[in-house]
Parts: sequence; structure tokens; C-alpha cells
Amino acid sequence: QVQLVESGGGSVQAGGSLRLSCKASEGTYTYNRKYVAWFRQAPGKQREGVASLYTHDGDTYLADSVKGRFAISQDNAKNTVYLQMESLKPEDTGMYYCAAGYTPSSNPWYSERRYNYWGQGTQVTVSS
Repeated sequence: QVQLVESGGGSVQAGGSLRLSCKASEGTYTYNRKYVAWFRQAPGKQREGVASLYTHDGDTYLADSVKGRFAISQDNAKNTVYLQMESLKPEDTGMYYCAAGYTPSSNPWYSERRYNYWGQGTQVTVSS
């Protein structure tokens, strides 16, 4: 059973920074071929993909709305994926979820259907 635990959320003013962490616990075996993504959901809105990373080769994907401000990276030794968020805006406010996909999928990286496991989320609030 896979467990994903997010951390690093909080409240910041516009222009500030946060770094979110997603640690995967996979039992006795660490899977080095998986997609790990960050999604967010603002109140009253649908959940949207923010960034994704393929752990095998480090390929990354970012939503247009965060390009130039956010970066996704990994620490293989810690089995952890990070989302570094800079120049935060009030519209970045929401619950941020980590998701991991272990099976081949034709769904794009920003589709929730690509991912098999989800974390509980961490809240990010950006005030103006």
C-alpha cells in the first residue's frame, strides 16, 4: 500500500514563497518509475493539475499558470517530490494535493485519472 504525505503548506503574503513536500511510503520496495504530481483545488473550483514529474528520468510538466514561478523536483534518496513556489499570488490559494501514478496511462499528466494514489492535502493561502 502506498501512502503519500504532504507538508509545507501555510499562509503567506503575495510575492512570498513556499516549498511543498510529498513523501511516498511504498513498503519494502521503492518504485523509481512513477509519475508524481501536484494538484490544487480552490474553494468552489475543480481540482487542477499544477505540476508533474516522472521519477525515472526527471521529466517535468508545469501548468501554464505557474510556469516561471513554480518548479517541481525530486530527492530520490528520500523518495520525496517537492514543489517550490515563488512569487505567489492570491489565485494560488487552495488545497494542494500530491498524487502518484504507477501504471501506464494514456491520460495526460494533468488528468486525475492518471494517478492511483492521493495524499490528504496541504493548505496554501496567499493574501494580497
